[in-house]
Amino acid sequence: MAVADLSLSEMRPLLAAQVAKEAAFDGWTMAALDNAAAALGLVPATARLAFPGGAIDMIDAWVLSIDEAMAATLPVEMLASLPVRERIRRLVQFRLDHVAHQRETLRRALAILAMPRHLARAVQMGWRSADAMWRLAGDRATDYNHYTKRATLAAVYAATLSVFVGDSSDGASETAAFLDRRIAGIMRFEKAKARLTANPELHFSPARFLGRLRYPSR
Repeated sequence: MAVADLSLSEMRPLLAAQVAKEAAFDGWTMAALDNAAAALGLVPATARLAFPGGAIDMIDAWVLSIDEAMAATLPVEMLASLPVRERIRRLVQFRLDHVAHQRETLRRALAILAMPRHLARAVQMGWRSADAMWRLAGDRATDYNHYTKRATLAAVYAATLSVFVGDSSDGASETAAFLDRRIAGIMRFEKAKARLTANPELHFSPARFLGRLRYPSR
């Protein structure tokens, strides 16, 4: 079936991948979308219907495509034999490797997501990706652990991306070391929650801990 015969929902992931290539040069703009449409043999006006919200919709679709690629490459059964810490590390590393050749595209996307008007959407995307990672890691928590795990991982992932876009070390070794430290923080957080559950008199501040994860010292 030709791309032009696809529905908008079917067309969206194809366009998102192509726009991501164009965004390195033109940013997440209508010009990038028009160029992507032309590359796929689509009428630009039709392509624009797929992203009525403009740049933020394009970025959302791109991030979703990374979520889906991660799930296809690292299914639950492939990770099941690994320690939880290693499952999370591999999932985050897959995402970094997936965009390693598109750092300028990523940098421009992060700049847009950092805008105040896009904060709610950025949080939603971060939560969705963190949820996808925890589910692939085998997490089935339905109590408050479901929320704290995703909040901590979303914070760690966002901080890691910020380091990654500016990492010029060989093989992004600085990012890898940063990620290992942050994952160690997640594991400490999980242990702290277990102690809190066992002893309600212990005083622990999830908000303070999350702040340290999101803005750690380099």
